[in-house]
Amino acid sequence: MASAPASAAQPTPPSLSLPPSQFARLQPHAYLLAHLSPPPASNQPSIRANGRTLSQFRVTSANTGSLTHTNGSAVVRLGDTTAVCGVRAEILPTEDIASWSVSRSTPSSSSATANKRRKLTKYTTKPNEEPDDNEDDDNESQIQDFSLLVPNLSLSTGCAPGFIPGAPPSALAQSLSHQILTLLHSTRLVRADDLRIWYQPPNLGPEEPERHNESEQMDVDAPHGDAETEKNKEIKAFWVLYIDVMIVSLAGNPFDAAWAAILAALRDTKLPRAWWDVDNEMIVCSDAVSEARKLSLRGLPVSSSFAVFEADAAAGWRAVVIPDAEEEKELDQSSRRGNQRRWVLADPDGYEEGLSQERVCVVVDKEQGGKGKTVIVKMEKNGGWSVDAKELKALVDISAQRWEGIRRILDEQC
Repeated sequence: MASAPASAAQPTPPSLSLPPSQFARLQPHAYLLAHLSPPPASNQPSIRANGRTLSQFRVTSANTGSLTHTNGSAVVRLGDTTAVCGVRAEILPTEDIASWSVSRSTPSSSSATANKRRKLTKYTTKPNEEPDDNEDDDNESQIQDFSLLVPNLSLSTGCAPGFIPGAPPSALAQSLSHQILTLLHSTRLVRADDLRIWYQPPNLGPEEPERHNESEQMDVDAPHGDAETEKNKEIKAFWVLYIDVMIVSLAGNPFDAAWAAILAALRDTKLPRAWWDVDNEMIVCSDAVSEARKLSLRGLPVSSSFAVFEADAAAGWRAVVIPDAEEEKELDQSSRRGNQRRWVLADPDGYEEGLSQERVCVVVDKEQGGKGKTVIVKMEKNGGWSVDAKELKALVDISAQRWEGIRRILDEQC
């Protein structure tokens, strides 16, 4: 009788090593740290767990005109984060604005408010042109005073674990909606003149009283006449833009995806030709698609978000305080020895956002259609103190390169 082989009699002991997917779930901080700080003997660069370099953004794509029942729409995908934006335009007659008569009767207060906003907001001129001294800054404030831009962001059910049906709007959705509204006002992306619907009263002169009916219907595209004619023009209504953004897939960095979708949707938005009908005393819109006009946006402010990952796993647990002199000296010595303690990650995904406490958001634009200098529209940093002025300058340079990529993507669609 033949004996069984020894290999069959003794079972192979189970492996004590964990696959990368389980290691990432059990020890997420150690897993990301192992990728960012490889052993010095390996001579490997710092590569994130998703395979990207520190300053590399995820693949971005955009598609405009995806929604049929809107004035403008876009779908932007940033890696696995997908944002859908639709812009709907509605008419707001001036007689329905409670403060309309007050704002017209007190120009001095409006001028003071506009001057104050101009001092607080540096980015108030056209990024592609020189500042226009003749521009009516008082009327530009009408967008904010009358709430002509109404953004709303929602996180759809199933976009990420934790978003269940019937749940109230999350704090993240409300915060993102407020950030979008603030950025729309601070950049002055939409011009107030594009949202006005004008009426030119007829010129009932003594010589031609019978021809007054020819100029009763005047819209915003009417040619400019003399000073007296322009003085008699009246604003009968405004266009209100409802900017709805839905995050259908959330895998980190929702703000950049939502803002890029808004930029693409506004560039795709067309407003129909509208005028004041004197006989019916109402605003009438043309059905001809050829007469619709696009918005003349101010520049292309592009947002770039970053997250700071610290080597110390307890950095997110302890209170954030400014280190004393001994701690700063220890950090400097550690940096000289090549032991990096923190990394700034561009376009963080959901895995990296859960391991980071400090966030940086930089919004930049370029003058003269991308050929001029870089303009910092907004810079926001919260959650820590590790990013200094030198690193912020480097992040601005990365954001300027990101601006070029987003512009090429949007130019292909619009």
